[in-house]
Amino acid sequence: ARLPWWWGVLLAPVAYAGFHYFAIQPNIAPTDLKNMGAFAGRELWRTFAMILQYVVPLAFLLGAAISALRAARARRLHATVSRSPSRAALEAMSWREFEQLVGEIFRQRGFSVEQRGGSGPDGGVDLALRLGRDTYLVQCKQWKARSVGVATVRELFGVMSAEGAVGGFVVASGDFTEEARRFAEGREIELVDTETLLAMLQPAETVDTASNKSPSRLAASS
Repeated sequence: ARLPWWWGVLLAPVAYAGFHYFAIQPNIAPTDLKNMGAFAGRELWRTFAMILQYVVPLAFLLGAAISALRAARARRLHATVSRSPSRAALEAMSWREFEQLVGEIFRQRGFSVEQRGGSGPDGGVDLALRLGRDTYLVQCKQWKARSVGVATVRELFGVMSAEGAVGGFVVASGDFTEEARRFAEGREIELVDTETLLAMLQPAETVDTASNKSPSRLAASS
């Protein structure tokens, strides 16, 4: 459900074909007792395949439907906030809605967006962006009472290094400390504060996948 909806639609027939192949294998009884164990194992797997050939594709299609509904909600949210962009509008939404809004902003700028998310508003990397062969990681922070500090930026930089991401974004519904801004300098990390985020709500052209842009220029492209 966190993948684009079309992934589920594509995987459903593939899963059906794979399990169906095993489900229709002939039932050949062994000629001696030595092969009874292998025969029982094959029969057990064939039985599971007969069930899974329907269950797994349905699960993929259900995930695709959930993904499509989430994408539709994100588009509506983006349209609503774009009509009257303000910091108050960003702070009025839940942390999950804020994450969905940020994902939709990048999606409309040509990125393929994978929602990761954590168990709460501060859980890990929230979004993975892909542009051609390049991967960018996004950390969303809807902090209303304080500025985002350097620890968050360091955490993102560490995950970027571990996953081989070419860049990253920390997106906040507020501001960043000076220490956080100094740490981001010279690294492929873009700190997106409220003013920049509201500007990104404006219509943007699709990002050129053949160009070699820094995260800062990607965020600002329009």
